[in-house]
Amino acid sequence: MRIIAGRLGGRQLLAPKGWKVRPTSERVREAIFSALGEIGGLRVLDLYCGTGALGIEAISRGAGSAVLVDRDTRPAMGNVHNLGLTGQVELIRAEATDWIAEVPAGEFDLVFLDPPYREAARVAEELDGRLPRVLAPGGRVVAESDNRGPLEFPSLETVRERRYGRTVVTFHRARPPSDQDISPE
Repeated sequence: MRIIAGRLGGRQLLAPKGWKVRPTSERVREAIFSALGEIGGLRVLDLYCGTGALGIEAISRGAGSAVLVDRDTRPAMGNVHNLGLTGQVELIRAEATDWIAEVPAGEFDLVFLDPPYREAARVAEELDGRLPRVLAPGGRVVAESDNRGPLEFPSLETVRERRYGRTVVTFHRARPPSDQDISPE
């Protein structure tokens, strides 16, 4: 497994055998970043980061900073240290659904979300109301899930959905304020 593009393109990412991580394939990462376009300077959050592949790929492509969150950050920590990214990447060892409740509003421009497939329904339910709050104006969420249990976030607007074998990648953004939410001047 390697970083696809950017200043770290071609460098290896470690995915230790026997660890309970399911790294996003190179093919799917390439498709995600092609769809995202320019990400220079963005503040990135990678929830359920595993090896950190998505957050590290974002840094390689010019993102300003990344926060990688997982119950076990050791797989990501190895990659962050081996690639010399400790100044741009913060590792948080926590349950993502609990940790995100403490994040200040508008903190992130781009959120990657790739929870264990068997936990998708619980994760979606717990994060649904929390994700819009942490997004900066124009912020986006990219969710990866299994086609048998895709992540659904009614609080977000779905912009695009793509399937890659059994993997479903859904792009979301915060819903625009409705006419009812706008007060007259």
